Amino acid sequence: MGNTVTCCVSPRGSPKISRQPADRLEDYQVNTDLSEDTGPYLQHISDREVPDDLAPESNPSDHARASTIFLSKSQTDVRDKRKSNHINHVSPGLLSKKYSSCSTIFIDDSTVSQPNLKSTIKCVTLAIYYHIKKRDSNRSLDIFDEKKHPLSREHVPDDYSRIDPEHKLIYRFVRTLFSAAQLTAECAIVTLVYLERLLTYAEMDICPCNWKRIVLGAILLASKVWDDQAVWNVDYCQILKDITVEDMNEMERHFLELLQFNINVPASVYAKYYFDLRSLADDNNLSFPLEPLSKERAQKLEAISRLCEGKYKDLSKSSIRRSFSADNLVGVRRSHAVLS
Repeated sequence: MGNTVTCCVSPRGSPKISRQPADRLEDYQVNTDLSEDTGPYLQHISDREVPDDLAPESNPSDHARASTIFLSKSQTDVRDKRKSNHINHVSPGLLSKKYSSCSTIFIDDSTVSQPNLKSTIKCVTLAIYYHIKKRDSNRSLDIFDEKKHPLSREHVPDDYSRIDPEHKLIYRFVRTLFSAAQLTAECAIVTLVYLERLLTYAEMDICPCNWKRIVLGAILLASKVWDDQAVWNVDYCQILKDITVEDMNEMERHFLELLQFNINVPASVYAKYYFDLRSLADDNNLSFPLEPLSKERAQKLEAISRLCEGKYKDLSKSSIRRSFSADNLVGVRRSHAVLS
């Protein structure tokens, strides 16, 4: 994002694919307001993180204690389903969740630092689905309108703004981008953070007419912030054949301006979104993959546990030595004062 050679203007591939340096650079101008006394004024990022007219509890993408929007929207649907099943005496059916026993232990390899890619994308797209389904209105901007900025040459139906997309359609769209660009599961979580931050800052809704371009802009920005070697805009034009680099650049600029260039994602916010996605999966019977604990995996976990335990012991010993060093001053001999 801060390189001299931006990833938005190269006519070739991304750093993930072998490429030559960019042939040309996009002209830009930097405008600074010069003060007679203090020089150029640069606003700190902490002053730009939250708009003044928004309460802290309404910004889950900035504050770890604020509840995520997608989980709040999904709860009403989950309660309605449970109430309907209880009234109609609907059986939950066969339980597909695996449980550990005396002979077999099932473990979940998905962690907050290394989430499972497929399950994470399913949960993120389900969160987007609830955003669209439970939207308050259809507030949007022209830059995200698919009718005015189509992603393909196919004719956009006249009723495209009134038909909500199914979860499978959203999942297929996001999965295609992540597979082609080789993005990680962590990038999917950051994508959801940017999406909710955009909806909060810009006071807009994600609806059938703009969800593809909003999701694409969030993925584009998250991949550049998260990955060291991000996918360039021109590479997304190879995935989506009918979109131009100029359109991608313009959408990215608008996205950043609407975020007030606040692309910071604290670790506490990231962890909150991860665990809320896990809760969303449990409420909608989207189980993360469980694998039986093998002998090799058990030995590996035991080795890691011993290594960590040894490090903690060394740290505790060093802290004890530092605390005892002050007590050793008691034994230092002092010369007796001679009173005359």
